Amino acid sequence: MKKVYILAHSHWDREWYMAYEQHHMRLVELMDDLLELFETDPDFNSFHLDGQTIILDDYLQVRPEKRDLVQKYITEGKLKIGPFYILQDSFLTSSESNTRNMLVGMEESKKWGAPVKLGYFPDTFGNMGQTPQMMRQAGLDVAAFGRGVKPTGFNNVVINDEKYASQYSEMWWEGPDGSEILGLLFANWYSNGNEIPVDKDEAKAFWEVKLKDAEAYASTGHLLMMNGCDHQPVQKDLSAAIRTANELYPDIEFVHTDFDTYITALKDALPEDLSTITGEITSQETEGWYTLANTASARIYLKQWNTKVSRQLENIAEPLATMAFDVTGEYPHDTLSYAWKTLMQNHPHDSICGCSIDEVHREMMTRFEKANEVGKYVADEAAAKLVAEIQTDRLAENDKKIIPFVVFNTSGSKKTGIMETRIELNRLPFGKDRKQPHELYNQVKNEKLPNFIVKNSQGTIVTAEISDAGAEFGYDLPKDKFRQPFMARYVTVKIPMEQMAPLSWETFALVESTETPVGQARTIVSENGKQMENAFIQLTVADNGLVTIVDKVTEESYTDLLNFENVGDLGNEYIFKQPNHDQAILSGNTKAKITVLHDSASYGEIEICHQLEIPVAMEELLLEEQKAVIEFRNRQSQRSKQMATFEIRTKVLLEKGSQQVKFATSFNNQMKDHRLRVLFPTNIATNVHYADSIYEVAERSNTVDAAWKNPTNPQHQHAFVNVHDGTHGVTVANFGLNEYEILADQTTIAVTLLRAVGELGDWGYFPTPEAQCLGESEVHYGISFHGTADVTRTYHEAMVAQVPFSSYQTEIHTGELPVQHQYAVVAGEDVALTAFKRKENETNIITRLYNLTNELAEFTLEIPEKTPELCNLLEEPMAGSIVNTATPHEIISYKWK
Repeated sequence: MKKVYILAHSHWDREWYMAYEQHHMRLVELMDDLLELFETDPDFNSFHLDGQTIILDDYLQVRPEKRDLVQKYITEGKLKIGPFYILQDSFLTSSESNTRNMLVGMEESKKWGAPVKLGYFPDTFGNMGQTPQMMRQAGLDVAAFGRGVKPTGFNNVVINDEKYASQYSEMWWEGPDGSEILGLLFANWYSNGNEIPVDKDEAKAFWEVKLKDAEAYASTGHLLMMNGCDHQPVQKDLSAAIRTANELYPDIEFVHTDFDTYITALKDALPEDLSTITGEITSQETEGWYTLANTASARIYLKQWNTKVSRQLENIAEPLATMAFDVTGEYPHDTLSYAWKTLMQNHPHDSICGCSIDEVHREMMTRFEKANEVGKYVADEAAAKLVAEIQTDRLAENDKKIIPFVVFNTSGSKKTGIMETRIELNRLPFGKDRKQPHELYNQVKNEKLPNFIVKNSQGTIVTAEISDAGAEFGYDLPKDKFRQPFMARYVTVKIPMEQMAPLSWETFALVESTETPVGQARTIVSENGKQMENAFIQLTVADNGLVTIVDKVTEESYTDLLNFENVGDLGNEYIFKQPNHDQAILSGNTKAKITVLHDSASYGEIEICHQLEIPVAMEELLLEEQKAVIEFRNRQSQRSKQMATFEIRTKVLLEKGSQQVKFATSFNNQMKDHRLRVLFPTNIATNVHYADSIYEVAERSNTVDAAWKNPTNPQHQHAFVNVHDGTHGVTVANFGLNEYEILADQTTIAVTLLRAVGELGDWGYFPTPEAQCLGESEVHYGISFHGTADVTRTYHEAMVAQVPFSSYQTEIHTGELPVQHQYAVVAGEDVALTAFKRKENETNIITRLYNLTNELAEFTLEIPEKTPELCNLLEEPMAGSIVNTATPHEIISYKWK
């Protein structure tokens, strides 16, 4: 006997085509109606609260008096919650963000009751390859999703690659590490049982279609009907509609149920011939237009801020707070939880993807800034406690002014680069000698600067560039006194750091001295800025601004790099579409201006300036096509004939001891409806490439399936994309530039720097003028090169480039901590550390790393006087031995006692 499982729900985007509070108020109405229905209809079995616990917070913020009633129906099993905090976009949020979403969601769920044991991804724009391993480590063995797999049904459709297609709506999903879970595809979408009629004639017509559609893909006689859709009000007469269905179809049982009940029945009936899909599922078997991967380039400023805040919390605040615990015995769990929740409120797929109306994304910027400020506060408070206990009295010299400062590498990788810090030389408190603030300002401003050098903790003079940073107002906020304003004089100190150990600190001293550093070696820049060179890299700039780089280690040469490409875009926030017959405008066809910005033995920096003449926008026809909701593929608008100058300024930085060239490109965008990319031809012919995804360096094909019609093939990245063959390779790094493409030549890496569009897209016309991203922008990226055995070195260079050095000034004092120290030993190029924190609500250290490769990886991870225990992503103990190897793509978490 067939059985139809009707599951009531509402897919709740917190913000999208209306501002957050518009959706919020409707959520309150939904919850009010739902609670009333539970009270008045005993047959209304349950309601699935969309897999996200934040809905409870949002409701009770307005209806706090309903808390007991909410608790009652969660306890009775009618209101189904969790297991996540929000429904995040998988690809645009960091590995740790994905884990913290589960961690917070599970913790919140357990405060109320029990979470639904289902990985719920109804509308994520493609699904990450490590989902099976992550779900397994969270105690889940089933995931439900709406996108990424092509269902073929029973009509013998020929499929070219069974990894991304399934005959049934049920399938096995295998991750790159071999983990396997049951996958449930909403083959007829998560609204296939929406608005079920009560009237018999209407119900008959409804069910004849819906049953046929579900049976086309179902592998068993258990059919799932999702009664709800986006922001769908609860169907108040659902019980009556189900009674009607049972009367109409006596040979089919219709029940109002929940996921747990459905999954239990389904598992017992699964056939043996289920398909197995593997790794990332991003609609590889479709025509390629609606993969929505171009959301990675919509409103790039959001992605830059997300990267900034993620690094601040994951790689700066948490490591510093973890180390400071040894001094304070305290860890700011609640503060960090608040910061993480605030950040994750920007991670739903219609938020971080940049595919909502302008009001939504304005509010996101406030959340980013709030979370970032909390992260900075946590880091500064922790660092202050640490540096106060460092034995800086060891640096003291007789009769010399000594200003100690401590440099931290809080990342999990060795770091090379220029450390820049500001040092206060002298301060004059307000009211000193009864002088007015402006008098104090002039006094410190006019002080003659003495000669300074920098020494390391061994007393050796180090290479440093010291420059006057002027006078400024400042203030202290003592813990036991009123605020204390002052005027102070500053210098800026830059020190080239080479291979600074991960999770370590080193103390330096700014010393007033007549000594001079040893004469410096050859500087980096020559030929009026057209050439830059260090021990690893030789870079030459042509008159047109294109760059040639020789990797001195492999002796490979790479030409025509740094070519900027501009094209029109008549698509929307979701999807890029180049106008018909549009021709790319390339910076390589123009003459560039080259300026030397800095030249020393420590680093060299030049600026390459291009002036491109590009159309100011699309034709006015585009607006009419948008208003008429003409699908983007059918639009005929062309770029305007009116041209204007688009100036692109790119700083090129090469540091001593670094194998990475860094770029910072800035522009004042006053044009509309266009896309800007930077092209890096590699001339490396391969079939695949590699990019960092969630706990994975994903191997992706350079070519598309025969069914693919989209002329572009956009992909997601976090810190890098790599192309290599058996002898050498290229890694392009980025900061918050999440979209790239391997071009049709299969050798060129294209990274999107700007995509300017004027509408949301999707199911109607929603103008988004702020998605044109008008105004000043600056984007950061870089390039590294490798031979046969050091590809993962370039991955670490890309990841650590996102984490700045942290530096804190202190005083001469005694302490219990050494002037130079590595808190934890992290070694092994083939693994990456993603977490260094304290356990939720406890004080043991939690570390997490993953294998960057598809081979066995050796590593060392040690914390003195502490012993590791294996745990899962929820920081719970799990079986297994502590070994110094990671299996291919394995995620390993330790709790340290």
